[in-house]
Amino acid sequence: MARPEEKIAALQPWQHLHITRVRVRYSETDRMGVVYYGRYAEYCEIARTEWIRALGLPYARMEQELGILLPVRAFQITYHAPARYDDLLTLYTWITEMPTTRITFAHAIYREGAESTLIAEAQVTLVFVSAQTWRPCRPPQAFYEALAAKASSDAR
Repeated sequence: MARPEEKIAALQPWQHLHITRVRVRYSETDRMGVVYYGRYAEYCEIARTEWIRALGLPYARMEQELGILLPVRAFQITYHAPARYDDLLTLYTWITEMPTTRITFAHAIYREGAESTLIAEAQVTLVFVSAQTWRPCRPPQAFYEALAAKASSDAR
């Protein structure tokens, strides 16, 4: 299986690599002094929300103006090393395939320091759902247009 660095280097512009940084807060650690495992889902949500915002189509607009919801269908994570209070984490986020009724995000989470250390890899699949019918649907045309525009600007 390819390491995240190899996957990131091979990404196509339409996959839109986005980088988000998160500083670990004390309240996010457990009794052992490490980040509680459930917090990684939050970190991925932060990165995913910023990925969508970077397209120029914030999630709030998709909900309010376009009537599209994105519930999580699956969340999978592999932990490699712990994160601790005050660590600076860098989340690399991209999509794994062109969205249909689903969109799948990959996340590579690194702890920054003298050397960047891979601490976790996650994959999250969401489903595009109509807010009116609660049935799966295709992304709105505005989403595809924003993705194409971002890919075009990233390719330059």
